[in-house]
Amino acid sequence: MNAGAATGLRLAGVQTLALTRRSVITEWRQLGNVIPGIVFPLLLAAVYTHQFTRAILLPGFPVVDSFLDFVLPASLVQSVSFGATEAGTELARDIENGFFDRLRASPCTRLPLLLGRLCGAVVVAAAKGILIIAIFLMFGTEIAGGPAAAVVLVTAAVLLVIAIGGLGQVLAILTGSQEAVNATFPLVFTSIFMSSAFFPTNLMSGWFREVAEANPVTWIIDPVRRLILEGWSWSDVGQALAVPLVISAVTVTMAVVALNRKLSSS
Repeated sequence: MNAGAATGLRLAGVQTLALTRRSVITEWRQLGNVIPGIVFPLLLAAVYTHQFTRAILLPGFPVVDSFLDFVLPASLVQSVSFGATEAGTELARDIENGFFDRLRASPCTRLPLLLGRLCGAVVVAAAKGILIIAIFLMFGTEIAGGPAAAVVLVTAAVLLVIAIGGLGQVLAILTGSQEAVNATFPLVFTSIFMSSAFFPTNLMSGWFREVAEANPVTWIIDPVRRLILEGWSWSDVGQALAVPLVISAVTVTMAVVALNRKLSSS
């Protein structure tokens, strides 16, 4: 690597860190928007744990001491999904208020324009994930795979946030509208409910089961849940991380292509 390329990478890293810091500070100043993403999944987990006390006795239901053990991955994914589109929303806001154009006029390179917001969303999602797991452990949840499984759980959730955030950034670049990006949130939320997040697919029937089994959220939650309920498995770790990683690579690449086209056409 020549000196010019090394300097360019170092500059891009510094710019990404600066925009990440700005994104995290923005979230910190808007805690009112972050807290519901923590409280709502916890309340839902409490209600479901009480309502589904007898459901865990159904033949075919995974062996658990409490529904709380079963619902941990769903609550975590639900929690991080609340802020998953924030990377796109922030980018759209920057386009609307002209900050994006000021960055373009500055020596800022292209990639940090996207990575800064995504890294900010990752920091917030990781903090949420650690907090959610800590609260579940306080209420008696046991993770059979140990601390390493908890790390995989948080990492999978963070990768999912990158995947959704990348898609949000594509919409932000194409539309320049916060409303258009925020409109994707109901779709994200619905996709969680139409998966194995709150009930095993083998106990579903009809078209709902087919949709749930084809839902990528199910492909992420099922192996993570096995790590929690059954113990460590390298194959489950691979699936839990590979699925969101591939989706993230696709959506972030789409965002980079959309950004390059926008900058080339203007």
